[in-house]
Amino acid sequence: MSKIKFGPAGIGPTKSAVQVLEEYCGLGFKAAEIAFTYNVYIKDKEDIRLIRESAKKLDIDLSIHAPYFINLNSKEKVKVEMSKKRILKCCEIGEELGATKVVFHPGFYSGMEPEETFQNVKAQVIDMQEILKLKGYKIKLAPEIMGKVNVFGSPEQISRLVKETGCGFTIDFAHILAREKSVDYEKLKKLFPQKNWHCHFSGIEYGEKGEKKHLKTSVSGWRELFRGLPGGKNITIINESPDMINDCAEGLRLFGG
Repeated sequence: MSKIKFGPAGIGPTKSAVQVLEEYCGLGFKAAEIAFTYNVYIKDKEDIRLIRESAKKLDIDLSIHAPYFINLNSKEKVKVEMSKKRILKCCEIGEELGATKVVFHPGFYSGMEPEETFQNVKAQVIDMQEILKLKGYKIKLAPEIMGKVNVFGSPEQISRLVKETGCGFTIDFAHILAREKSVDYEKLKKLFPQKNWHCHFSGIEYGEKGEKKHLKTSVSGWRELFRGLPGGKNITIINESPDMINDCAEGLRLFGG
């Protein structure tokens, strides 16, 4: 049986973050993803220390979601460099917070062929990993499977990126459903044989081109996920629904039941 940790995609404003983490612990959550999706808002050294120590004391694993404004395959070099700068800033703060990984959206095709896009993204991931190594950081880059059909980040592309760079990964089941119209768990087990899985999950509205918006997670959605997940792994499930705290609590209850 897999060991699963549940957590929401956010800890709220800095001033109440420690209190929020205590509430999460009380609900049985063992994970939380800090949303730097619009900006890296935790900056003060004392705030960082308090959040890190609180998460460690409460046994809550932290991860970071990098800003949305990232494209490692832009035709404009300055946009690629700014994207890397944003990811690396998340790594810097994440390392100080004791977070284990930085989740990010790799980029777009920008009018290029999939293979050229893959090689460009791969080169930037390798470059960032070299910088992290030089700084002595342990935090890992975790590119995410994306939910739109015409965006770089299919399960196969992320799996190949992991194999060829040694980076981490984020399996977003809602994105896979939106992108591929079904979730092939057997395929995912082969693409990601690693012991530790970092995952996102929620309900999702989608169309022919893929993801439209995240929705509340249904009971049937949770049950289908639990049936499909592989055994014998350490799995972290971050819920990204508009009602992420209640959805996490329900997922934990259903899994325990």
